[in-house]
Amino acid sequence: MAYLDLDNMFAAPVASRPAAAPSTTMAGFSALEWSVIALARRDTLRSLTQPGRLSRAMGSLFGLGTTSSLADPRLEALRRLAVYVWQRGFALPMAEIERFRSAGFTPAQVETLVVSVTGIRIGAEQRSIAA
Repeated sequence: MAYLDLDNMFAAPVASRPAAAPSTTMAGFSALEWSVIALARRDTLRSLTQPGRLSRAMGSLFGLGTTSSLADPRLEALRRLAVYVWQRGFALPMAEIERFRSAGFTPAQVETLVVSVTGIRIGAEQRSIAA
């Protein structure tokens, strides 16, 4: 019988994790948070900025929609950091990390996010090279 660990869906395999030590910080994400991380894969860095007056005018003129932020500030902080991780890997702006931390996330969750997403990116690149 197989076991699916939803709290650590994209984390390293269990055999490579350090021995479980008592910890007060949670390093995983909920299923909703993982879905926000997965959806952030399609977003660009441009989705993180507010459109200017000209962009809004052109968008309304030609019917182009703008990407809106998430209603929950905690999930929006997660989405913003996930977009940076998907686009830049380990090169994260300190302001985004601070925003992420002030939304209630822990440093261990920053590490889990970066390691999981970069692992997926590297795996996808290796599969495309091998094909």
